[in-house]
Amino acid sequence: MAADDIKQQIRQLLVERNAVLLAHNYMRDEVQEIADITGDSLALSMEAAKTDADVIVFCGVHFMAESAAILSPDKQVLLPRPDAGCPMADMVTVEGLEALKREHPGVPVVTYVNSSAEVKAHSDICCTSANATSVVRSLTDSTLIFVPDRNLGRYVAGQVPDKKFIFWEGYCPTHERMTVEAVLQKKAAHPDALFICHPESAPAVTALADHACSTSGMYDYCRKSSAKKFIVGTEAGILYKLRQENPDKEFILASPALICPNMKLTSLEDVLHSLQTMTPVVRVPEDVRVKAKAALDRMLAVPRD
Repeated sequence: MAADDIKQQIRQLLVERNAVLLAHNYMRDEVQEIADITGDSLALSMEAAKTDADVIVFCGVHFMAESAAILSPDKQVLLPRPDAGCPMADMVTVEGLEALKREHPGVPVVTYVNSSAEVKAHSDICCTSANATSVVRSLTDSTLIFVPDRNLGRYVAGQVPDKKFIFWEGYCPTHERMTVEAVLQKKAAHPDALFICHPESAPAVTALADHACSTSGMYDYCRKSSAKKFIVGTEAGILYKLRQENPDKEFILASPALICPNMKLTSLEDVLHSLQTMTPVVRVPEDVRVKAKAALDRMLAVPRD
């Protein structure tokens, strides 16, 4: 079936099912193109919760669909590719986190949203890459546990030097594959370009950046910047919207390794099949959902710096 025919069927079924289609910034171009809302993982779930849709079709990875289910318990959440996981989220378990908490009694746990619902439920407060620094600064405690991303944690630690961090040694394999050597080669080839990167990158890479921020931050930064060329240090899917929003600017991927296989699993055919069958459904047990939502709500109550 031709792509245009698939897109037409998807749009028709979205209306019939009273469904909203979400696509993360790292999805395939054609999936982002047809989505009702694109954005960061948590922002997508928050926007979907505001709609009157009965169904959320989440083009992303499993923890993102869980976040949608946490925030919208009255809606049915579909994840077209249930095998789309997140290696970083899988690096932290409830058992491991509880063991670490026992080693450091009373120390609050700050958990990146790139984590399972169960891990969120065993945390004190969540954060995103956009608000992690604000969340950490909001805590009165001098010491905190930061899970699961050691790179984001160390980036935040550099912004908040008066606090002690206990890091979980998790990481994003895709961002970790971007090396200093690859970035320096791109900077040498494009000396007139600014280098922007995600704080999930290794600290040595982040140190080279003209600006380190979340994907939504990258969109804002590139729109407002007077620069005409950017070396982009995050997953390749972000280039779609960057180029759409800034047709007069050039965007160069920092490394060919910046492709997440999980983010690239979801196809138009998967979205269509999901809407046709109303499967696979992602559910979060109510006791887990309530505790995880409490950690998210505490985060949302924190003013941004």
